[in-house]
Amino acid sequence: MFELVFLGTSASAPTVYRGLSAALVMVQEHRFLIDCGEGTQRQILRSGLGFRRLDKILLTHGHLDHILGLGGLASTLGHWEALDRLDIYGGAPALARVQRLMEVVFGAGNIPKAGVSLNPIDEGSIFEGKGFTLSAFAVPHRGKGCFGFTFEERTRSPFDNRKAEALGIPAGPERRELVSGRPVTLASGRVVHPEEVLGEPQKGAKLCFVGDVARTGPLHKVVAGADLLAIEATYLEKERELAKGHGHITAGAAARLAQKAGVKKLVLHHISRRYHAQAVLEEAQAVFPETVVAGDLDLFQVRRGKPIERRAGPKYVVR
Repeated sequence: MFELVFLGTSASAPTVYRGLSAALVMVQEHRFLIDCGEGTQRQILRSGLGFRRLDKILLTHGHLDHILGLGGLASTLGHWEALDRLDIYGGAPALARVQRLMEVVFGAGNIPKAGVSLNPIDEGSIFEGKGFTLSAFAVPHRGKGCFGFTFEERTRSPFDNRKAEALGIPAGPERRELVSGRPVTLASGRVVHPEEVLGEPQKGAKLCFVGDVARTGPLHKVVAGADLLAIEATYLEKERELAKGHGHITAGAAARLAQKAGVKKLVLHHISRRYHAQAVLEEAQAVFPETVVAGDLDLFQVRRGKPIERRAGPKYVVR
């Protein structure tokens, strides 16, 4: 299961109700912060999630409204949370800007090498956990080094107890070996292979997160079949030329992407102050009904084969 908490959902500048871009993906014992706009520390505290295990940060790109909170967060984590390591992943242009930001915080030449690690990424795998992968994909925005991220559970074949019983496989180590993909030899001398007791392969949950993006054409294959696609919706169709000029998309364009890519749930964020959220929602739902507009501190749970669950903030159980 993946849990996605939006810490900030405003575009370019904060509002009374929306902070700047930041989201947290939680899976197993891992926590991945995606972007870190100004004010992210306070949003983390408001959410009740706290700073524990917040040691991996993913950057969609290097614009200030997505990274300016990193200086304060790194300082807090370094001074008060006693993290051994803070890994920041992003494109080369974003990391160059973060490097300068860290020099402001810690002093030139004083960035704690054992504490803060800047990790350049390209398309492909970034992190592999138990039963899931995290990968990056390039997105067109303004300049190079802009990325989206996919969290995906590995395909698995469930153990079929009926088949095991029919073959006389006792409960215990033999079944565990078969689940692990290894054949076993029964007391009778018969060798049983995993495929004899496993069911049909089941695709794992898939969560795709896209920050700022200029056009959706390159994304159709990448986000295809996602259980949840989170993507910006900075403009409405009536101002699509303005959106194009600033390297953003409309709510309608996001909805068309979700429809063509076979996405199950579309979650819009990076909402401009110029629109009411209801107008953004109505434009997208006219094309793709399974759309919601995220609010700050909203939580979405993405489970294998289950409908997406949404919970509004402000408080969550500290993990």
